[in-house]
Amino acid sequence: MSSLGDVKPQVMQFTEPLPLRSGARLSDYTLVYETYGTLNAERSNAVLVCHALNASHHVAGTHAGEPRSEGWWDNLIGPGKPLDTDRFFVIGINNPGSCFGSTGPMHVDPATGRVYGADFPVVTVEDWVDAQARLLDRLGIAQLAAVLGGSLGGMQALSWSLRHPDRLRHCIAVATAPNLSAQNIAFNEVARRAIVTDPEFHGGHYYGYRVVPKRGLRVARMIGHITYLSDDAMEAKFGRGLKGGAPGYSTQDIEFEIESYLRHQGDKFSEYFDANTYLLITRALDYFDPAREHGGDLAAAFAGARCKFQLVSFTTDWRFSPERSREIVRALLDNRLDVSYAEIDAPHGHDAFLLDDARYHGVLRARFDNIAKEFAA
Repeated sequence: MSSLGDVKPQVMQFTEPLPLRSGARLSDYTLVYETYGTLNAERSNAVLVCHALNASHHVAGTHAGEPRSEGWWDNLIGPGKPLDTDRFFVIGINNPGSCFGSTGPMHVDPATGRVYGADFPVVTVEDWVDAQARLLDRLGIAQLAAVLGGSLGGMQALSWSLRHPDRLRHCIAVATAPNLSAQNIAFNEVARRAIVTDPEFHGGHYYGYRVVPKRGLRVARMIGHITYLSDDAMEAKFGRGLKGGAPGYSTQDIEFEIESYLRHQGDKFSEYFDANTYLLITRALDYFDPAREHGGDLAAAFAGARCKFQLVSFTTDWRFSPERSREIVRALLDNRLDVSYAEIDAPHGHDAFLLDDARYHGVLRARFDNIAKEFAA
């Protein structure tokens, strides 16, 4: 049971259009969010937590009446945990385009009166950051003690330091990268093709047909899940174990334990995630590249940053490898910015940022302890 107990999602409506990087605008939209802890009188102890691909605003605590509804980063956030809600006011915001409450493809476009579906505008990491900033304006938070995120959430944390450099004092980016490699874009494209070629996809307007492209979603999740685990982790957990103990000599049925695991993950994912959202979020991952507007010079991209940085990577994370975090560290050092870097020797692959690791949690606890001293002084 979470030490935070039950938390209640909150909703904020925005009527002023949100300009998007694509040139489109998102009008009359809703953001769903949760908060944990108490905002101090000076409003100086707020920490924004940015979510990754298939996560949401529900970062910690539980939802009343929902079994196994623990927040996706509950092991890190709560009373006495590395991000201590007895000291910090933590905010989780669901991004536009998601399928967990904020305005997304399954909602009605106010301009047409029809469900957006595939017509929902393409969104970017920068668009999400700007939407988050608007919600914080409504909450009366002018400056954040920190922005924290892992993976795609880490990209958002980095983007905060670039788009709103005076609105955060610390950027904490975990298991992330300054852009996706060609291999990563390739994995995303194969996953997207699995979805759009599902006969139930109907060009992204499957809502009107009362169907879900579950077959495509299953395959997309299986592809993604392979990239989240290290070879060592899969070998240790499954190896070449046979589901039935002996070969069944079938090309169609499940033979190996790893096949059973991947199919289970795909089945589970297809029951709760939206296919259009998957397309939007993986494309946002592809587009993130702050150096692009500076001729590929990452140091130039970070020239306007003002905050302190904490980068964390994991040795067996081959999707967002330590080398990619070191690229960011070098760019920050070239700008003489305050940066700390921890490279954790963990066997779990990319998923390590979600798991319990005493060294990793120790790094974040130490960082938040130091941040707390800043506003307690």
